Order: sequence, then structure tokens, then C-alpha cells
Amino acid sequence: MPVNVLTALFYLAAAAGIALLIVRVARTRGGTGGPVHDRYEAAFLNGGPARVVDSALAALQSDGRLAVGGPGIVAVVRPVAHDPVERAVLQAHAAAPHGALHHLRMAVMRHPAVQEIGDGLAARGLVVDPATRRTTLRWCAGIGLAALAMFPVSAVLTAVDLAVTAGPSFPFLLKVAPAVLAAGFTALVCGTIAARQVTPAGRNAVFAYGRAHAHLADAGLLVALHGLRALPDPVLREQLVAAARVYGPPGRRGGGNRRPVPHRYDSSDAGDDFAAAVVWCAGTSACGGGGGGGGGSCSGGGSGSSCSSGSSCSSGSCSSGGGSSCGGGGSSCSGSSSSSCSSSSGSSCSSSSSSS
Repeated sequence: MPVNVLTALFYLAAAAGIALLIVRVARTRGGTGGPVHDRYEAAFLNGGPARVVDSALAALQSDGRLAVGGPGIVAVVRPVAHDPVERAVLQAHAAAPHGALHHLRMAVMRHPAVQEIGDGLAARGLVVDPATRRTTLRWCAGIGLAALAMFPVSAVLTAVDLAVTAGPSFPFLLKVAPAVLAAGFTALVCGTIAARQVTPAGRNAVFAYGRAHAHLADAGLLVALHGLRALPDPVLREQLVAAARVYGPPGRRGGGNRRPVPHRYDSSDAGDDFAAAVVWCAGTSACGGGGGGGGGSCSGGGSGSSCSSGSSCSSGSCSSGGGSSCGGGGSSCSGSSSSSCSSSSGSSCSSSSSSS
């Protein structure tokens, strides 16, 4: 094949890869945007599901509805919930065999009331769901590796061209180097951008929310905006820090739950959450049944519950009560879906959050 044709093919392939990555990243990080609606959305943007649960626990403990004693045992003083996440905390505590804080924390993280917060933010383009983010990163890695592999290929083709061409010839490697370097650089930049969970619209929205509510000293809001370091109660702060360490990164924690982490939520201000096993299923089967009982099952495509596209699996949340029903504000599950409740006195599958 003539060298000029090979050169043209290299440039066409590089241009196609560059265009693919730019369009992909732009689409995944777009969306309608909009403001942050409440402190739980702010918490999710700042630190994922773990921050949402910590915010609810701080609010419940601050007004005496919940007490956390040593060593990390939770007791419900007044079973009164003001929102779906607080209701999820009470449900998970009632369903758990013991009141261990780290088990309760993980169970509530997996609860649909928390999961649907992320789904709603993703639908508005404030965060990128884990599956989309992983796919984009794979594309970036694939094109980046392909560009890297083109250097030895180009060197071989250069040697062949110099061997068969009579007289001086411009090296093939230097001809295609701009295209290969451009593709590799684009893959690196797009991969760096795609690795960020929160979109620019999400960062602007949570910043605006924090600025508008900076005058409030509510414990739950302080945790949502600033993390555990802002929690006024030092005892609860130490207990939550210890609970976060239990479900730290796999391979570094000693003992505890060995369940694979579906997604490690990344945030610039999540250091005090110890990058805990912050689970955001986003409609996949990764959540499972939720450690410690009370966590919802959010299965997609396989056995168990199967949710239609764009909705989260609300049928997995269990609360005490008579009968069994699955309902929710707009989320739908396919006819083959099923849910199980671990409460011995009968349970109901409830959903208070809207689907994305």
C-alpha cells in the first residue's frame, strides 16, 4: 500500500477517534442542569451516598430522635422521620439484627431512597452515572492505547519504507506523529474529565446551594456541605469516622464485609469520609440486598427485580406494616420483577422518591 494512503488512513483514524471522544464526553456531561433541591442532593454531590446517610444520621441525632453510643451502637429514641432518607434509616434499623452503626450506614446507602437521589441528579446532568462513566473511560483508554501502539507500528513501516524507497524519503513516523500525538493527548484529557463524577453544572449548583444556606447551622446541612469535619458533636463525629473506616477501600480494611464495591464515589471533599464503600448502583445489580438488612435490592437484568430504563428499583425497600405492596412516585418495575422483605411482621415495599 502506498505510503501516502497509509498516512491518510492514520489521520482519518485519529480524527475519528478524537471526534468520538469529544462527542462522548460532551454528551455524558451535558443535561438540563438546574438547582440543588435539598441538602440530600447537596450531600450526594459532595460525597455520594455515604454523605447522604451521614447527613440524615446527624439530623436524627441532633434533635434527640436517635442516639449513638459506644461502641457504635445506634438506638432509636423517637421513631419519627421527616423525609424519605430518615425513614430509610428507621426502616434499616428496625430490620437489622443489631444496631451497629457501620451496618446501618451501609444498609441505608443501598436503600432506594438514597439511590434515587443519584438517579435524579444524573437525569438532570449534575452527575454522571457509574455505567456511563465506566464506558467513557474504557473508550478513552482504548483510543489512548491504540495511539501508543501506533508508534512502534509507524517505526516498522518507516524502516520498510526507507528500505524499499530509492533516494531520500521523509520518515513515515514523522509524517503520522502529529495525528498519533493528537489522538493520545485527546484520550488523556477526555479520560481526566470523564473520571470526575460531578459535572460542571453539578459543581456550580452545589456551590450556589451552599452559598445560599451558609447562614444555617443545622447539623445535617453542615455535614452535607462540609463533611464529617463540620459535625458539631465530636462523639458522633468519631463514631461515624470509625464506621466509615470499617467499609474502607477493599484490601486495606481488616475484616468486615468483603462484598465488592459497585462504585467508589469520588469527590474533592470526601477525604473525611475515608473514601468509604460509597455505593451508587444507578439501576444495576451491584447493590444486592444491602449489608445488614433493610437495604433495597436494585437488580437490573438477571434474577430478582428488573427495572425499566430510567427508573430506580423502589420495590426493594422494606418497611414494617401490614400487607405487601410496591408503589412509588413515578418509578416503574417490569412485570417480572420481584422484591423480598425481611421483616417478620409483614412488610411493604415503599418508595417516596421520584424516579429518574
